[in-house]
Amino acid sequence: MVHEERAHALLSASSAHRWLKCTKSARLEEQFPDTASDAAKEGTLAHKLAEMKVRNYFNPADVSKRKLTFAVKKFKEDPLWDDEMLLHTDTYLDYIRDVSIKLPAEPFVEAEKRVDFSGYVPEGFGTADCIMVQGSTLFVIDFKYGKGVPVSAEENPQMMLYALGAYEACKFLYPVTRIHLGIVQPRLPDGITDWECALEDLLAFGRHVKERAALAFSGEGEFSPDEKTCRFCRAKKQCRARSDHNVKQAFNLGGIPPLITNEEAGQRLLAMRDVASYQRDLQEWALSECLAGNEVPGWKAVEGRRSRDWTDMDAAFEKITKTGIVEEELLWEKKPLTLAQVEKMIGKKDFADAVGSYVTQKPGKPALVEASDKREAITNKISAKEAFQEEI
Repeated sequence: MVHEERAHALLSASSAHRWLKCTKSARLEEQFPDTASDAAKEGTLAHKLAEMKVRNYFNPADVSKRKLTFAVKKFKEDPLWDDEMLLHTDTYLDYIRDVSIKLPAEPFVEAEKRVDFSGYVPEGFGTADCIMVQGSTLFVIDFKYGKGVPVSAEENPQMMLYALGAYEACKFLYPVTRIHLGIVQPRLPDGITDWECALEDLLAFGRHVKERAALAFSGEGEFSPDEKTCRFCRAKKQCRARSDHNVKQAFNLGGIPPLITNEEAGQRLLAMRDVASYQRDLQEWALSECLAGNEVPGWKAVEGRRSRDWTDMDAAFEKITKTGIVEEELLWEKKPLTLAQVEKMIGKKDFADAVGSYVTQKPGKPALVEASDKREAITNKISAKEAFQEEI
């Protein structure tokens, strides 16, 4: 698979969470370029390595150990390479291997498989990281290298579209009745999630998708802005529906009582969660317009605070020490690497074996998150057990 040539349909599987809800967004996004960030390019490099490892494990005649070693050597020449990719892609391969080993017979496996789901989505196609079939179960496994946004396999529309495409391709060869979705996001704690459903549930999802996709492809339906829907939309900075939605959330709060209740606070925080993000996006776009010479009434671009830097630090330090102003040692500050930097330098396993006993977990600073967050809730309220222990 040539990863740089991974084409994307108008109604791509990766953006299905958006166009399924906000059907008009797909055509609106067409007006904006689809640019790849460094993070996306880094992810592409990691996917190349992951594909080679999977193919080497399941089909060594196709990708031999020697071929894999040579590929890794070439990958390391990329400026975006990081040795952590070896560890994270091993986590991905280990997951696939563990799933396959538990099966009653050897599965059929394909890495970086192009799937066609155009029977449900106009011109719909995509590339699944790993497809595996054994008996009556179809497995669709996705490798996500991002570390910013956790992604769950449960009812994941991207994965379910891949599953529909994979099912259409193999339904005459395998008696599929169960669908297993797995997402491996190794750069996040608890980054592996699984979800299963019956074939009937997948096909019911397909019927729902078919209706929504028809609207999205024709540019019809409705705008439905919210924090998650708009997060990666290319039109989010200029989208009028998002602008109107956030202005309404910020200012249309109704009567203001002297004090608000906890219930009202919760409702308003949920309603306004995209307001700050939208303000940043709007300011960024307005700045780009001003810099391009276009007028944004009431605003202008100015030069921010200047910063200073050496033109030649070594020459400057040499001159300072030669004139006897200060000793050279005073110009340098000795600082230890952070715990995370040491772990990255020597590797997680060696770090744990060598100095794991010297590491302690400090409690994190309290943070307010939505109730759907998987972390355990905390409180400053002392429990009866803690109060009793304090008295002993």
